[in-house]
Amino acid sequence: MKWYTYIAAFFAGAFLANSIPHFVQGVSGNAFPSPFSTPPGIGLSSAPVNVTWGLFNMFVGVWLFRAGKVKEGNLIITALFIVGFSAMSLNLGSHFTKKQKEAMLYVNPGARLKMRA
Repeated sequence: MKWYTYIAAFFAGAFLANSIPHFVQGVSGNAFPSPFSTPPGIGLSSAPVNVTWGLFNMFVGVWLFRAGKVKEGNLIITALFIVGFSAMSLNLGSHFTKKQKEAMLYVNPGARLKMRA
């Protein structure tokens, strides 16, 4: 296989993982951080913006999935897809946990004393 199929498989997993929270929050009608919020990734974007961003990530992820030939069953390609998906998922979980804690402190400044490190 060519070198770019390995890269495509990794980023297919990352883009597909990133599509899930944006799409789910958007179709649920919730505001959610996106690259188009102010400030980017920290502020909240509207539900339609998140649905659109989620669909865009899904489209790119599926395109990269096909370009990376993940469906052919090559073990290394499949592992790279899973690593990309896992890496993005862990990164998103960490980012949004930190964002949630910051939002809680903003709403209730005294909450800092109750939180554990």
